[in-house]
Amino acid sequence: MVFDTLVAEFPFLLRGLWIGIQLLAALLTLGFVLGLALSVMSIYGHWTLRLFSVAFERVFRGIPEIVLLLLFFYGVGELISLSPFVAAVIALGLRSTAYQAQIFRGAMQSVSGGEVMAARALGMSRLGAIWHIVLPQALRRSIGPWTNEYSAELKATSLAYVIGVVELTRQASYIVSNLQGNTLTVFALVAAMYFVVNRLGNAGLYALERKMTIPGFEGRGTES
Repeated sequence: MVFDTLVAEFPFLLRGLWIGIQLLAALLTLGFVLGLALSVMSIYGHWTLRLFSVAFERVFRGIPEIVLLLLFFYGVGELISLSPFVAAVIALGLRSTAYQAQIFRGAMQSVSGGEVMAARALGMSRLGAIWHIVLPQALRRSIGPWTNEYSAELKATSLAYVIGVVELTRQASYIVSNLQGNTLTVFALVAAMYFVVNRLGNAGLYALERKMTIPGFEGRGTES
């Protein structure tokens, strides 16, 4: 009985998983763009921009995801109409921004300052040196740490159910209600689905990291 119901309800779980993946892609993209900008500001910007970047990171790293979700959906939602999905993208995306900024800043600081000085000596502008010298190396070196952010944000998407996003966790709760129990069975299947997506994503990022490894630099699975 339970197995037959799970088979019948599985397409709804897949639909919820797909919504969760869309949410994950959107919030990671927002975090990537803003995090990269924030990291550049924190290293090369005016002191006011550096102060802003530090304040932003500390605020959004210090507030739990679920509180941010409620704050943006019910708080900001009173001023600007936001759908649950959009509110979740903004709330989780800004929190991801704070963490991704740290990843990118550390990667940028690992690039030798002598390379930037050499580029400037050759006539390249400061912005050009950052764009052509620092960022390509920093992005390559960020892939490894970025896998942790991928895994963390994948799990964070499950919290979006509290504001009405019909992702995998909420779909599972509907099924549990229909079955009037069997919570362990349903959420064990949900856990397995999250695990598979997490492993597939990490495997893809690890493969990208190996592909982007430059001879002479230490990389995953290679010798220095």
